[in-house]
Parts: sequence; structure tokens; C-alpha cells
Amino acid sequence: MQVEDIKEYSTKIKRTEEEIAKGIIGQRNVIHHILLAILADGNVLLEGVPGLGKTQLVKTLAKVMDLNFSRIQFTPDLMPTDITGTNLIIKEGDRNRFQFEKGPVFANLVLADEINRATPKTQSALLEAMQEKTVTVGNHTYELPKPYMVLATQNPIENEGTYPLPEAQLDRFLFKLLIEFPSLEELKQIMHLTVEGQQEQIQPVLTVGDLMEMRQVVRDIPVSAAVEEYALALVIGTHPDSEYAVKEVKQYVLEGASPRAAQAILLTAKARALLDGRYNVSFDDIDDVAKAALRHRLALNFDALSENIVADTIIAALQEALNGRKTV
Repeated sequence: MQVEDIKEYSTKIKRTEEEIAKGIIGQRNVIHHILLAILADGNVLLEGVPGLGKTQLVKTLAKVMDLNFSRIQFTPDLMPTDITGTNLIIKEGDRNRFQFEKGPVFANLVLADEINRATPKTQSALLEAMQEKTVTVGNHTYELPKPYMVLATQNPIENEGTYPLPEAQLDRFLFKLLIEFPSLEELKQIMHLTVEGQQEQIQPVLTVGDLMEMRQVVRDIPVSAAVEEYALALVIGTHPDSEYAVKEVKQYVLEGASPRAAQAILLTAKARALLDGRYNVSFDDIDDVAKAALRHRLALNFDALSENIVADTIIAALQEALNGRKTV
């Protein structure tokens, strides 16, 4: 891989960001991290109150990257086969045969809207798709299209009629991103875009071929021993009995992050280096992705809940304490 190739890919990704920004006002940090997750071949959980443009963001992303898109509205009565698809009986003359009818999970980009409104049985139907990129129905296993990504949304303030995602499923998400309310200036621009109908045409920037090539390049980007050790220390430090655990971890964390967190941090840090046009991973890359990769993987105890301590506060304290490890 030549330096010129890295620069070319970096330019394409930045053009992709700018094109997405035509249809989505604000949320630049969220867009940035979703692109990192796509380059790292991961799934993303989006958390935010209704009306902040989560669905529009995913639709715009699909257009800019020229990907097939499907949306699944999760409800308590949704069945697993409504997602994966089912076998239909087809009558041919005097004989019958089974034919598999693909469900909405068969798309490049799947929006699982309000995923916590479905029952655990239905939520689990996505697990195989998210992890293995396959769907098994009966005795047959079907490959999902490549590239494949699930972006799931959930409302953090409404608990009635919801089923919180189990830790095993949360761990399948590479990132958990928080959608914040727009500023006054951003809200004005949103009104101009929606109420006054000042829509801009969104053009495809990346192809599927570009994306698959970039994913391979991301995995080939080297990580120095010092940077890798810092990333791994962050993950190990989330465990209360670890030598790297800080006071906040010991006081508020019940269970720390899994090895998938380390994979998420290192892969997306490599993707950030590519986006920045570099062929090496820096400490800043690790810090940029750490909260998104760790916040949903920490199980907090009752003391944290009663004192309104959030995972981001604990991760920030851990990063500050491990600053001394940032040596090359």
C-alpha cells in the first residue's frame, strides 16, 4: 500500500462526510464515528430521543455510499421471521416445494428502529446477522450481502413497553453513539431544510468496491507496541480488580469491558488514521474512539445509578490516569 493510496482513500472518506452533511445538519461527531465503524466492519447503536434525525441519517448514509437500505420498525408483536424471512410453500402442479422469502435483514445497511421495543426472542434474531453475517432458517444458512451493517436506535428516556438489550447483544455493537439535541443555529438550518423545503440533492461518493478495499487497508495499518499497550490498558482498566483500575472504576463498575472492546478500539483507531491520511495509529486515535467503544460495555452498579454517574465519566477518569503510558 502506497502513501498516495492512503491519501486518496482519506480524500474520498472526507468527501463522503461532506456529502452526508448536506442532508444532516450538525451531528458531525456522530457521522464521523459511524464512518469509522463502517470502515471497521462493525455495527452501531444510536441512542437519542425521538425526532433527532436518526432515521434520516441512516438513509442519507445509504445514498452517499450507494448501499441497499432497509428499515425494521421494532414493536412488541414483531416475530423473528418478520426480520430474517421464512420458508413459503409454493405449489407447482401436483407438487409443493419450499421457497425461502428473504426478510428485511437482507440489505447492506439495516436500520433497526427502536430495537428495545421488541421482545428478547426477536432481538436475538439479529445476533447471528450482526456477528456471523449469515441467517439460518431451518437447515439452511444464507449469506448476507457484503458489506453488511446494522444501525440500531433506542430511546433512552422511555422505559414503558421496552425490553433492555442484554449484555451479549450490546457487546455485538462496535460503537454506542449518543445523539445530542441540536444547537440554536443548527435548529434554524434544520427548519430551513425541512419546513421550507430547501433540500439538497445527495450524490453517491463511495462504491461498494471502494468500501471493501478500504476495509482491507484499515486492517493492514500498523500499530506501535506503545499505542497498543495503552489501548489494552484502557480495556483492562475497566475491571475493578485490575491493576490499572482507578478509584471511579472500583467504586462504580460491576463488570468491565470484554475483549471485543479491545478489538473495537484498535480497529476503529486504524480507521481514524486512514481517514486522517496516516499509515500509523496515534494515541489521539485511541482516545477519540475509546468512549464510543466502551460506554455500552460497562455494567455499572447501584451506587453509580443512584449518584447519576455515567460510563463516560468513568472512562474519562481512566484515560486521565493512564496518560503516563503515552510514551513512544
